[in-house]
Amino acid sequence: MRCIIRHFVRLCRALFCEDCMIRKLLKRVFRKSAKVRSSGNAQVIPFELHGVARGQISYGAQKVTDGLQAAGYQAYVVGGAVRDLLLKCTPKDFDVATNATPEEVRRVFRRSRIIGRRFQIVHVMFGEEVVEVSTFRSMIEAEDAQTDEHGRLLRDNQFGDQEQDAARRDFTANALFYDPATQEIHDYHHGCADTSKHLLRMIGDPATRYREDPVRMLRAVRLSAKLGMQIEAATAAPIAKMKDLLDNVPQARLLDEVLKMLLSGHSVECIQQLRKMNLHHGLLPLLDVILEQPMGEKFITLALRNTDERIGQGKTVSPAFLFAALLWHEVLAAWNLRVQQGERPVGAMHEAMDEVLARQKAQLAIPHRHDAVMKEIWLLQQRFEQRAGQRPFRLLEQPRFRAAFDFLLLRCASGEAGDELGLWWDEFQDASAERRAEMLQPERAGDKKRRRRKPRKKTEAPAADEPAD
Repeated sequence: MRCIIRHFVRLCRALFCEDCMIRKLLKRVFRKSAKVRSSGNAQVIPFELHGVARGQISYGAQKVTDGLQAAGYQAYVVGGAVRDLLLKCTPKDFDVATNATPEEVRRVFRRSRIIGRRFQIVHVMFGEEVVEVSTFRSMIEAEDAQTDEHGRLLRDNQFGDQEQDAARRDFTANALFYDPATQEIHDYHHGCADTSKHLLRMIGDPATRYREDPVRMLRAVRLSAKLGMQIEAATAAPIAKMKDLLDNVPQARLLDEVLKMLLSGHSVECIQQLRKMNLHHGLLPLLDVILEQPMGEKFITLALRNTDERIGQGKTVSPAFLFAALLWHEVLAAWNLRVQQGERPVGAMHEAMDEVLARQKAQLAIPHRHDAVMKEIWLLQQRFEQRAGQRPFRLLEQPRFRAAFDFLLLRCASGEAGDELGLWWDEFQDASAERRAEMLQPERAGDKKRRRRKPRKKTEAPAADEPAD
């Protein structure tokens, strides 16, 4: 009897084993039997064909779609999250699209708020997770559209249905709607097939869509670099001729897209792709001038790789530090020019920083809140050369010392500064008091401050009623 039971247990384990041939065979049978069905103009792709399970959707996105559907509305996870899951990547966030208006969404979820002016969306809060919920939008007819003289859309905010919402999105890979309740994907533009081929294809006529929103050219570069997707030939063809349209885009939007590139975790690939498609001119001085210089290119590449590594490790990245690295050689060139003309080094550095920042902000609206951090990092670079007396100790007390030291290490790695300087400061900041005293360099005669002479005491003037001698 025990022998029979033992054999029965082994048989059950074999049948339900994850890697057993029977289970694999069953999966293949069900996958082959699963079919794509049509719903209007959409292809409805079942779970057996795409493999994205409900459990891969965030808790907040599940609660939002479930809540809206329970209230009688349509609700889907949309855009980049669906695309990333199909590509086996981890989505940064989960957005939801619905046919409910913002006010209706607000009534369903108590912990939510309506934001936006031109087009209102709803933020629904679940602890630290915030789910962005937008109402289906549609394209405005050509005769009713508000555009500038270059064809850029100034207003395209009107409600629509799911099919219209899919048509107004940029790329087919971003026009996918996932229903967590049924685990089905609604696909109007063959986005699933394009995603499986790692192909980035524009919805509609590419030239028209770029004219409506030139930032789509930059977005194509970012997504292809970040996701390893190939830009379709017809989608890439108009970019070379239409790149000048980026000059008419508001600075704030350009800055937002550039930051997404630099903080994507694939900034090096993004920059390489920008240069390949000749889209880099005018966005940042580093892309116009610095990358043409061997030392500048090495410095920038190291800075970007360092940023990508930190993002890959889940560490924070300061945009101010990144901009300081990107603009450093512009500041250095302006400073050297002034010093050669006879200006004092410190004053020349202040003027060089102000000049470069003013010139850059005419092209890209770098927020003023980053100015102070960038300037401190730049100014502290000169002070690393001072390793005598009390100067090193005072430098360690600076609030931006750590950021400035990391900046110095980039300069050393690129060959701009000597390795010995970086090694000295690396040891000095962690050394004991005795070791620090040994490491200090001797004071030079010109470094010692002259003692101020005490002012002579003024002789008191005689009183008016007293006769003078």
